[in-house]
Amino acid sequence: MPRPFWETKSLREMTLEEWESLCDRCGRCCLHKIEDIDTGEILSTNVVCDLFDLEGGKCTRYRIRQQLVPDCMDLKENFPPLNWLPSTCAYRLIAEGNPLPGWHPLISGDSESVHDAGVSIRSFAIPESDVDEITDHVVEGLL
Repeated sequence: MPRPFWETKSLREMTLEEWESLCDRCGRCCLHKIEDIDTGEILSTNVVCDLFDLEGGKCTRYRIRQQLVPDCMDLKENFPPLNWLPSTCAYRLIAEGNPLPGWHPLISGDSESVHDAGVSIRSFAIPESDVDEITDHVVEGLL
């Protein structure tokens, strides 16, 4: 039996379809981050982009997201800035030579496994339109 593509290809060698399938739909990359100007530390918040569908675990306007949200990064085009991706992110794991966790949908075969494992933002994220001051929403341990 052949090994799965994520074990045999680098991220740069993957097709767009393979690349996209690595996303577990946790939503952590869609949480707003704050960079500490003095230290360069990246702080994550529980505030998610308004385009993110918390129940479905994906961007509602994915193909045009950068037109609607100019700060939204096309990860495939701008890889790697690893310091702001969560340690559980498949892109980061593969770039660092680590295996995918058992809860990852490509391993489990279940799109809900990321939520069942408590990795997704579904249970705690707040849409940005519901927030007055983003700095009041910094959360430790999300990266």
